[in-house]
Amino acid sequence: MDSPLPPTAIKRLGQNFLVDPNIVRKIVALAELTSTDTVLEIGPGRGFLTEALCRTTGHVTAIEVDPRLYAYLTERQPKLSNLTLVLDDAMVYPIEHLPIGAIVVANLPYYLSTPLLFRLLDQRNRFPRMVLMLQNEVVDRLVAKPDSSDYGVLSVMAQYAAEITKAFRVSGQCFRPRPEVGSAVVLLKIKHQRALSQEEEPKFSALVKAAFAHRRKTLVNSLKDQGYEQKLVTAALNSLALSSSTRAEILSIKQFIELTRRIYGTAFSSLHP
Repeated sequence: MDSPLPPTAIKRLGQNFLVDPNIVRKIVALAELTSTDTVLEIGPGRGFLTEALCRTTGHVTAIEVDPRLYAYLTERQPKLSNLTLVLDDAMVYPIEHLPIGAIVVANLPYYLSTPLLFRLLDQRNRFPRMVLMLQNEVVDRLVAKPDSSDYGVLSVMAQYAAEITKAFRVSGQCFRPRPEVGSAVVLLKIKHQRALSQEEEPKFSALVKAAFAHRRKTLVNSLKDQGYEQKLVTAALNSLALSSSTRAEILSIKQFIELTRRIYGTAFSSLHP
């Protein structure tokens, strides 16, 4: 019986299928998988990377939103006894049910990459590391340093949570169809020790998002517009030897951490005497 033809790509789902075996080898090597690891793959597509993961590691859970690709992969699944194939949207699938210590290896759909990244980082206690193929400009934002145009909410929140390395670029020739944007693979190693407590982290996240809500404004004015008391913010900046004309993109992650503590100083006084 002939094998079914693989489904064609759907543009609105951001489908660009990886076809280069050398890139697959590099991704798998970067993930440093063992025969006992559990892997989460988001968007397996035609299964090129999936098969390599199944050959390398203990178990792979692959989440595919496209019913056509799910059906195509299901036909091939008997060959991959350590694969659990799931037809679902990765934005709603209960990833919190995956075992602690699972490793994420995925070519993320570019139209959803940022919200998916935030969702994975929210569950970072579960995932010690992630190897992700992303749009090159998203990777640049992930690794961006203060006082650069790429530095923003994603940079601060991701670097707070993980050590991030831009591993290598991937040519458009490695995909079918060829994407209109450049791609890169990034490694995120989750930090074991957190600089903030569980009580502080939601406030840190809210502060960072508010700080970058109006990039052209000063930090004081941006936070004021988002409901923060101006005198409190100014006093906190002064205590950190920062001018009231400072903009959000100038602050390092350490300074954002300290700003959170000073703005919420009363609430956290018992935690940070």
